[in-house]
Amino acid sequence: MQLFFQQHISPPTITLEPEESKHLTRVLRKREGDTIHITDGEGNLYECKLTDANPKKSILQVVSSEQVPTDDFFIHLAIAPTKSPDRMEWMIEKITEIGFHELTLLSTMNSERSYLKTERLQKKMISACKQSLKYHTPKINETIDFEKLISSSEFSDFQKFIAYVDENHDHHLIDLAKLKGKYLILIGPEGDFDPKEIEMSFEKDFAPVSLGKSRLRTETAGLAAVQMLQILNR
Repeated sequence: MQLFFQQHISPPTITLEPEESKHLTRVLRKREGDTIHITDGEGNLYECKLTDANPKKSILQVVSSEQVPTDDFFIHLAIAPTKSPDRMEWMIEKITEIGFHELTLLSTMNSERSYLKTERLQKKMISACKQSLKYHTPKINETIDFEKLISSSEFSDFQKFIAYVDENHDHHLIDLAKLKGKYLILIGPEGDFDPKEIEMSFEKDFAPVSLGKSRLRTETAGLAAVQMLQILNR
């Protein structure tokens, strides 16, 4: 099945945005009468019939719809942006394919980059949602200061973890995380978290965890954490 994305859908008809319309008609060469599947990123899946194959604004008639249920667990990844935006875009694509729910960019003491455009990350994420048939679009938050995030009352009912390089701790994420929970996992920059930040996280009830014996790049650590939590809950 090929999946298209359109926000703010109001049946019985759907008018596709120009970018999706062009892909539908020029790249995939869809014609009037063809069956098209569309999601709004909020868990709704629409089966439609293409009634006007216009590369600027294709029009579709909704034939049926269904609400795809959400996961019974929640993965929130908070990660320091990498120096190279390409590496973060790669990570977004991969963790979207695997499945996550929310991402927050962290500003830390050792951050290599303090700001990253979330608009491009959103586009990469939506593309990955379509490719991997995901009907719920994850949320991406703008950069927030490390101390502000760990002090937020929003995460009072989350299982909270901080992953960092320490040869002496052997508490593995997949062993400490409990099934069917809400998870907040912190991943630091290439220079890792500052010891003061690690201590601050302990004071806010974050548990230290390992992601394995290898020393991972930031984006690889983010991917590994999401994969472990998905495996735990499947």
